[in-house]
Amino acid sequence: MKLQVIQDGKGKNTGVFIPMEDWTLIKNQYPDIENADADLQQWEKDLIDTRLDAIAKNPERLKSGKNLLKELKRRI
Repeated sequence: MKLQVIQDGKGKNTGVFIPMEDWTLIKNQYPDIENADADLQQWEKDLIDTRLDAIAKNPERLKSGKNLLKELKRRI
């Protein structure tokens, strides 16, 4: 994939150009990608809030992804 970074007059990155062939492949692999910026539904917001509350109440239960992967590899 040959991406092109688009910059403004000050050299700040402002966007990315993805060739159509690559974009088509991405859309085929992730059919809902064009809806990625859609607002979350209320049930999704509620679920996130519930999980964040659980983490706030028991922060020691929160594990890093790296440690989780190590644990899963150890069990195999």
